[in-house]
Amino acid sequence: MRFCAAILIPAALFAAGLSGCAQNRFATSQNAAAQQQQAALSRQLEEAQARAVALDRDNQQLQTMLAQANQRAKILEDQMSVVQRQLTDTTAQVAQLQKEKEEAERQVKTLNASLQRSGSVSIQPNNSLSQALPAVNIPGVQVRRDGDVIRVELPADQLFEPGILQFRPDAIPLLTAVGAEIARTYPNQMIGVEGFTDSGPLRSNTWKNHLQMSVSWAAAVQDALVSQGIFPADQLFVVGHGASHPIMSNATEAGRLRNRRVELVVYPEKRSSPG
Repeated sequence: MRFCAAILIPAALFAAGLSGCAQNRFATSQNAAAQQQQAALSRQLEEAQARAVALDRDNQQLQTMLAQANQRAKILEDQMSVVQRQLTDTTAQVAQLQKEKEEAERQVKTLNASLQRSGSVSIQPNNSLSQALPAVNIPGVQVRRDGDVIRVELPADQLFEPGILQFRPDAIPLLTAVGAEIARTYPNQMIGVEGFTDSGPLRSNTWKNHLQMSVSWAAAVQDALVSQGIFPADQLFVVGHGASHPIMSNATEAGRLRNRRVELVVYPEKRSSPG
């Protein structure tokens, strides 16, 4: 019996050892599978994170492109608004210039009719005198021949304070010098005092439109020439042209400056007083 017991004990220990080895191999297999699964999950997570980063980058690029597109659209919209305003302003200016032109033509017709009916002055048409009008040279003043008349330009900005009908301090000496030379050279010719403006917006509420401004400039110069005793009142007449006859383009400041002027226009017709 002791022999049998001695044999049974080692056998039991051997069987237990076999069972432990089987369990160890199973546990090792489970650990390896878990590690492989964890590695696979880690790779999937990294791939998902990489895709998320790429999507975020693409989203940022799309947002940037969208912002740039919106900015371009806003710029184009602003440019279109500017063009529409310019078109509206240009259309209004054309309409105003046409109105002033018609008013100027009416004014000239009325003036001619008035002069012809006047008992103190009569104009003697004599186009043959156009070739006889001598040139006049006045330093610092633009003088040009225009068909059968001679035009002496006086810049309005040198005559009047900005925005009001008031002479500048050096305006009267300028008018006196220019007027005296014209009176000396053309003692009997009819002299038109003609006002011109640019086509820009009026810079004050003194005048309703460009035609009214040009007439007021010309009338003020006529009054100054008569009050200074340079010309008799019946030798001068006033005409306002508004912005109808620019010398230069009104698109530049230099052009607008040149267009704002009062011209003393020497006509070939002579004045005469009734006997």
